[in-house]
Amino acid sequence: MDIQAYFEEWSRLPGETVRMAISTPHRSVRATFERLMSGPGKPTERKADSEVRADVLDATIAGRVQSTAVGSYADLPIPVLSVESATLHLWFCPTLVGLARPQVICALGDDDSAIVLSLRGDELFLKGPVGEFAAAAKIVLGSWYSVAIVLSRAQAQLDLSRVSGWTPTSPRTSVGGPIGLPARVTHLRLATESVLGNGSPAQAFNGKIENPSLYDAVLSPTDIAALHSGDPQTGRHPFVSWAFEREIATQVLIETCKGQMHGVLRNGGDRAVTGHNWTGKSDSFVDKPSEYGAIHFHDDDMIDAGWDYDLEFDLPQDLRSGVYAVRLSAGGSTDHYPLFVRGEAGDEAPILVLMPTNSYLAYGNDHLGTYDLSAIMAHPKELPADEVYLHTHPELGRSCYDVHSDGSPVRYSSRRRPLINVRPGYPNFLTGSYRHFSTDLYLVEWLDRLGMKYHVATDEEVDREGAALFTRYTTVITGSHPEYWTFRGLDSLQSYLGSGGRLMYLGGNGFYWVTSHDAVRPWVVEVRRDNSGTRCWNAPAGERTHASTGEPGGIWRYRGRGPNSVVGVGFATQGFSAAQPFKRSQASYEGPGSRFFEGVSADVVGTSGNILGGAAGDECDRFDLSLGSPPHALVLATASGFGDEYQLVIEDQLMSMPGQGGTQRPDLVRADMVYFEIDGGGAVFSGSSIAWLGALAWNEFDNDIERISRNVLQHFVGTAK
Repeated sequence: MDIQAYFEEWSRLPGETVRMAISTPHRSVRATFERLMSGPGKPTERKADSEVRADVLDATIAGRVQSTAVGSYADLPIPVLSVESATLHLWFCPTLVGLARPQVICALGDDDSAIVLSLRGDELFLKGPVGEFAAAAKIVLGSWYSVAIVLSRAQAQLDLSRVSGWTPTSPRTSVGGPIGLPARVTHLRLATESVLGNGSPAQAFNGKIENPSLYDAVLSPTDIAALHSGDPQTGRHPFVSWAFEREIATQVLIETCKGQMHGVLRNGGDRAVTGHNWTGKSDSFVDKPSEYGAIHFHDDDMIDAGWDYDLEFDLPQDLRSGVYAVRLSAGGSTDHYPLFVRGEAGDEAPILVLMPTNSYLAYGNDHLGTYDLSAIMAHPKELPADEVYLHTHPELGRSCYDVHSDGSPVRYSSRRRPLINVRPGYPNFLTGSYRHFSTDLYLVEWLDRLGMKYHVATDEEVDREGAALFTRYTTVITGSHPEYWTFRGLDSLQSYLGSGGRLMYLGGNGFYWVTSHDAVRPWVVEVRRDNSGTRCWNAPAGERTHASTGEPGGIWRYRGRGPNSVVGVGFATQGFSAAQPFKRSQASYEGPGSRFFEGVSADVVGTSGNILGGAAGDECDRFDLSLGSPPHALVLATASGFGDEYQLVIEDQLMSMPGQGGTQRPDLVRADMVYFEIDGGGAVFSGSSIAWLGALAWNEFDNDIERISRNVLQHFVGTAK
């Protein structure tokens, strides 16, 4: 990984400016612009054929190593305050204890004279300019504490009360000592004392911090006891106070006393998380905002690499829509970073290829290679070198399939960082060949081979433009794994289909997880998995509601908008052993479904493929009337006979029972090829397998899955109203 890079925006229109951030130890980097023309080829080929466009970009730029800000913290400005008589109060809950380094909860003041509250191992310390002392009680992982720091000219007092869980004795302790006072105080910093030159917190904290308030007086023990109990009605009003339960969808931290000293959350941090007073009566900050006044900080949060943009160039006005890449070469190393060029509104094309970029981000830089998935894999796990590199470089961030260093879920993913696994030809250890972006390039190559004019767009455009984007095209084709959809995205697609649009769903496990985009930072997606669906982590209690939109997370099935009601099929099974072929049904030989099998004589199709060796594999979907599949839909073919590496999805099981594998439940562990029409001229064809595109590309696109796909496409485009 000698060359790392990312785009400011990875989807652009012709005529727009492209900006790219690059980091490399080499003195110089050559950058060229290329149109990607091929999928990755055979399972181990890693092909990346391209058309060089030197007229767009061929430049050499100076190389340099850029540093990434990792870890979240908050800056809270305050009016100039004398701390010779002051009290600071807040709540905190540590989610990682026992570290050798200090974790700073808060720092009041400037430079080296700040009053600093920190966790070292399981001990709490208060430090000032001339001394420090420890709290009397050990800190318990996952417990909420109320802490008051009382400052006077004589000494500082640390008044601590554990406010969650049973305790054998009084939960309140108080200890004091002379530690000196800051020379001046103009800000309060949370989750670190100082910030490194690259923007990283130097003493990052893992845990929740809630609603600090600062008083310009020494509060009495009675007033402090009231604060510990959650009663804000002390004898004095705060000098400044912050309400983290307000403006949760933003990075602004609202100050409620002065009304203008608002703080800023930096480098991530999770909002819409439960506070010290969460009762469990509601699991949403929308209903009970006062119970969601906390922010969860992590030492490995990374929401924007924050690099400078070294490369800038303009796209030609007449550039054809497609998937392009900037090729970067330095010191014998070469890498490609993809750029999606959309079609101008006046440039007509019958087909829209919808690149599932929400899925790319959800899986972006995933650490699935660190999991033991041997029970659902039939081949040895062989991690590509770049993935091993990823696991040892936390500055590249994590995916929504991972957990933070404290074990809490990663709920946000960003494209403003190098995405190691979103590059042409990138291999995948689960399939032993390819997955996601690499697989989706088979679709691009196929359309180019057919000579069909098409445009590409990303999930971001769908969420931003809505149904207006789809209505420009007669046919929309998905990528191999369009798993993550926003509410507006689903609305837009269903509106399009209801108005005569056609959809070729050439993937599996689609339309599954509720997803949202950050309104202020559209390069960030949010996923809160609830405790449903096939998943890598559970949502903490009370934290399934998306901060970005205020809607419940989880799978769309439990929002009444499951994939079966959208595309006729829904997620049924996952496994990484031999893919299976489809056996045709009578509906493929007669009636409207037979048109898609013209030129296909075999009763069994998709017997070979570049992904797991067949057409139905990896993750597959089935037709199910009980889950909303249209009763008039045609099941054209079914793939079954999977090995027990393929297990029935969790949401189809009420209790943990043995015998849920492919050999034991072939009635449910299957993939169904489905077609149905919609009143008004709309239609949907579902391939129902992530491996579909790998079978499409098999034998240089000379196979029965290609013929079926081509027949569907030609019918959809040729008969559209």
